[in-house]
Amino acid sequence: MAGLTAGARAVRSGLSVAIVEIGADVGGSARFAGYAWTAPNHEVMDQHNPRGDRELKRALVDRFADGISWIRSLGVEAKDAQRVLSFGRGHQFDTNHYIDTCRRLIVEGGGRLLLETDTEQLVVERGAVVGAHLRAADGTRSHVRARTTLLATGGYQGDPALRTAHVHPHADRMQLRSNPHSRGGGYRLATQAGAATGHDDAGFYGHLIPSGIPFAGPADFVDMSLYYSEHALLLNLRGERFVDETLGDHLTAMALLDQPESRGLLIADARVFRDWITGSYVEGAVAVDKFALASKRGGRVGLAEDLDELAYLPEEWGYHGETVRNAVKLFNEQASSGSAPSPGRELDYLPLDEPPYYVIETAPAITFPFHGVRIDDQARVLGQDGRPIPGLLAAGSDTGGLWHRAYAGGLASALVFGLTAADTATEPTHRP
Repeated sequence: MAGLTAGARAVRSGLSVAIVEIGADVGGSARFAGYAWTAPNHEVMDQHNPRGDRELKRALVDRFADGISWIRSLGVEAKDAQRVLSFGRGHQFDTNHYIDTCRRLIVEGGGRLLLETDTEQLVVERGAVVGAHLRAADGTRSHVRARTTLLATGGYQGDPALRTAHVHPHADRMQLRSNPHSRGGGYRLATQAGAATGHDDAGFYGHLIPSGIPFAGPADFVDMSLYYSEHALLLNLRGERFVDETLGDHLTAMALLDQPESRGLLIADARVFRDWITGSYVEGAVAVDKFALASKRGGRVGLAEDLDELAYLPEEWGYHGETVRNAVKLFNEQASSGSAPSPGRELDYLPLDEPPYYVIETAPAITFPFHGVRIDDQARVLGQDGRPIPGLLAAGSDTGGLWHRAYAGGLASALVFGLTAADTATEPTHRP
């Protein structure tokens, strides 16, 4: 989405544009999303993402409203602002309509669209990026000259080796909750040109999903995500809680990756089932019964008619049933008495004391990494010396520094920094 946003804006600004897409169609993972959202102000952003790059955070918050105005200026409906998660504000919009509109504007504006084409190498002359070497699906090679090159390949979540190197030693265990083409093309091109990257241990954006069930298609990226974990209990293989589940399913996914075998039991009671498992995660989204779907697809699921039945988990799952039962019992006693459990429960402190109990074994899935190519607030790629590399920009999930063990909107970042990249490209002082 970042690349198409930049391309459409650049064409409207009178620039000549060529879009190089490795896949058979444009749009990437944005086609599977539906909301552009972020923190409503700097204070909330800093509270929830304290270690993110200050300049990038400021730019995202300050330019977000202009991004929504841009979407609407193209004739794409962006609905009224609504709450997203516990702290964000954003807008629902048809991402496919937006992507196809950007594509049409680029083509009608004289831009070239090169599908199933790989960017093999950037052309660097006297320290500036001035184009790229391309290879089409039939093996034909070509060379394009450009005053400005934007990297917007969507990250490297599709490359297990890069995930292991830059996300977590066990990141290769995770299912890919993303398009399959974001395999680090932008990251490799940038680093070959001398780009700085960061930050270490920044984490990733993803969600909990039922363990052992392969995604059947992109619709599963949302349907199989266990967003309700924010109101449930998550226990690791030792039968221990290890994170405040209420702070966000996306944060819990990062925490679970660190646990033994990166899997755990997600336990909900009848209240959570009624209010959250069968409800919409965000207002306007389609509601899916996650428990029924996981059961239908052959996941490790169980229904306990009372607390004591939790002690009879299948032995082959690898959990000690009595330990699991006792952990839930202890939590309920603490919640009912007003005692603070450890870890805490900041946003939902109610006990899980309404049987039956719904159990799903869960594992994290990755959408995109937070470690990436470093940029400044003008979307200029930074070199190892901290200065911009002339002629080279990056936007979207190829970039790093904005998020650090925190998250407040992937489409928002693609939108804002895609527009920023196009505006930077129009400045004569930027061009090499």
